[in-house]
Amino acid sequence: MALVQQSFRMSAFIAHFSRACSTPVEKDIKKSVFVSQSKDIYTNLALEDWLYRNFDFTNHHVLMLWQNEPCVVIGRHQNPWLEANVSELNNISEKGVKLARRNSGGGTVYHDLGNLNMTFFTGREQYNRKYNLEIVTRALFREYGLKLEISSRQDLTLRNCKVSGTAAKLGRPSAYHHCTLLVNCNKVNLSQALQKLDAGIQTNATKSIKSKIINLCEENPKLDVSSLYRVVGWEYLRTQALSVKDGGLELATKQKGFQMINPIEQWFPGIDALTDTFQGWEWRYGRTPKFTITRSFTVPDNLLNTDVPDDSRVTMVVENGKISDVNLFFPPGLAANGFSGNVNVVTSPIGHKFSEEALDYLEWSVGTLISVKDKFVTDCVRQVMQSV
Repeated sequence: MALVQQSFRMSAFIAHFSRACSTPVEKDIKKSVFVSQSKDIYTNLALEDWLYRNFDFTNHHVLMLWQNEPCVVIGRHQNPWLEANVSELNNISEKGVKLARRNSGGGTVYHDLGNLNMTFFTGREQYNRKYNLEIVTRALFREYGLKLEISSRQDLTLRNCKVSGTAAKLGRPSAYHHCTLLVNCNKVNLSQALQKLDAGIQTNATKSIKSKIINLCEENPKLDVSSLYRVVGWEYLRTQALSVKDGGLELATKQKGFQMINPIEQWFPGIDALTDTFQGWEWRYGRTPKFTITRSFTVPDNLLNTDVPDDSRVTMVVENGKISDVNLFFPPGLAANGFSGNVNVVTSPIGHKFSEEALDYLEWSVGTLISVKDKFVTDCVRQVMQSV
């Protein structure tokens, strides 16, 4: 089925796609496939959120298909410094890798143009994650003969490797389940973007579970993202709304078909403000749950009056993405050897964003120091910030 581009005034658009009743009957539920024309992660997250906020999907289910330029997408309750290689993202790929926080839970995923992203919108009562995954598995088997499995965690797997990441948002009256399908993703960039060393972070934030992954094209080189728009969308339209039963061409032709969606303000009033929110620092970093970082540093022999080696320790507390406290432990040998205890200088980053802004203030403070011991401890604080 060809992708047909249609334009709507928003009043007509909402009226056309928002009719609902309190107790839907399967035969009365219509389906649409929305194809986003944007490749920007913040715009697509805004479109997803706009639809979730403004549509009633009770009698009209929607599958939104979308792609993004390279980006790392963390869950609503995650820590970006724990999940992504934040300090190196701009150096990965020709245009760098953006960091985004979505409005749903779950773990961290990497997107590029080798992924197909799918958002299944329904009314809250019709939400069914397994139904959605069954559609994807049926589509890939029907077109390519690929036999994907649905794991106990409701991820799609191939040869015991993950080929999808998944998350959901359940509200009233609407809900959505979204997942990303690894088709021809750049796994080198993925690894670099998500590669993290243990930085000593303690937090209650949701932590991702690492899994072995595989691209679908490794199993079938003929498979690409552009063809999957048609393959998955067509399978969605030909499947009954509430049960995984194939209605074939007869059912598909009764649906509302494919719609090319342009996520701009003229189509979706208020979407620009949503996009600004998703790409803003406060949402991406400021929403991070409170965490602490503790690191120990060996004091150089020339700063001690003792033959017994000892360590200094720095504990930094970060709330709402900003440094709220810095606790220092000075070993007796360092303190007894004339350390000035100039905590005000060392804690100058307090109240500033973690970590570029705080590093700037720290670098400025270092320039006012004279004591070698003061500079050593200050350098320890700098290393704590640079370690994540």
